[in-house]
Amino acid sequence: MSDSNGSNAPPQPIECRAWVAYEPKKPLKLETVIVDPPQKGEVRVKICYMALCHTDAYTLGGLDPEGLFPSILGHEASGIVESVGEGVTSVKPGDHVIPCYQAFCDACKFCLSRKTNLCGSVRQWTGNGVMKNDSQSRFTVKETGKKIYHFMGTSTFAEYTVVHEVSCAKIREDADLESVCLLGCGVSTGLGAVWNTAKVESGATAAVFGLGTVGLACIEGLVHAGAKRIIGVDIDAKKFEAGMKWGCTECVNPMDHEGRPIQEVIVEMTDGGVDYSFECIGNVEVMRSALECCHKGWGESIIIGVAASGQMIQTRPFQLVTGRVWKGTAFGGFKSRVDVPKLVDRYMNKEIKLRDYITHQMQFEDLNKAFDLLHEGKCLRAVLKAMPEK
Repeated sequence: MSDSNGSNAPPQPIECRAWVAYEPKKPLKLETVIVDPPQKGEVRVKICYMALCHTDAYTLGGLDPEGLFPSILGHEASGIVESVGEGVTSVKPGDHVIPCYQAFCDACKFCLSRKTNLCGSVRQWTGNGVMKNDSQSRFTVKETGKKIYHFMGTSTFAEYTVVHEVSCAKIREDADLESVCLLGCGVSTGLGAVWNTAKVESGATAAVFGLGTVGLACIEGLVHAGAKRIIGVDIDAKKFEAGMKWGCTECVNPMDHEGRPIQEVIVEMTDGGVDYSFECIGNVEVMRSALECCHKGWGESIIIGVAASGQMIQTRPFQLVTGRVWKGTAFGGFKSRVDVPKLVDRYMNKEIKLRDYITHQMQFEDLNKAFDLLHEGKCLRAVLKAMPEK
């Protein structure tokens, strides 16, 4: 194997900075960590840009049943391969890549089914915060010698990270790494929920609950699909401007209809309900509203948001007996290593937005400040520069 300089010397441990989450509901701590060399089937990546997603805040908030501490969070990023482990063939040092929390091995039962983008090849290990080869972490805090868990198989809140090869999507080198990092989660998830999971057809009607990055990406996907009516739903009216800019035909604030379920309002607005709805929040009550605003006989509701641990969804069975469908989606149904490079191509061809979602450009040192902006609802995506590309 070669290191990033093209020599035959085996990769060595790297000392770098990383943001460590030591416990829930506490600010991250900037630490110097040792990142071990990649082992068999692994790739060590220099992170150039990283974005902050609500899932990171969800885990830091103690709401994630798989949330492990201490850990290095982060799952939306872009970077450059620094070194590879034994047997890695799909990427090499110097390649531009997007780490993907949703792996794609093209060999497991899930991948071979062609029915899902869920992959079982490394899930058992990524869910436990370790790497498959030896069930150990590749991160150690320099000062204390303490091992730190991985997060979602990506751990991108670090200047260097180690990921499984099956979670590493190689992309074209002329793509802007700052923009395409968003394809690691939010934008891909919203677009794919519309295109892959719902398969929205031209002329359809839709409601999108939650006008953050994922919701706006759903709206963008709906516009591309030719939806004739797109209703944005949010309790923050300040988000309506972005919703209309992205392509909503109208926006509704449930707070303006207190005492009346928002699903009733939407059913009345649309002569029976929408063809498709998308829940982009992770609130089980909103999930019910999203289902029940769908049209009897054919309406489909797609759950995208992740609810807190232990939460249950409910509706009257008659809602489903009369033809409504409840579906969920992860990473928008995209097969990461195959489809993410294609999404990059679409961005380069000016077919999809990316830069419009970036409301804040920040430095690596500003991550806790970025979390504050996210909680205050003041940003869509904050992108932080981690390491120089050259």
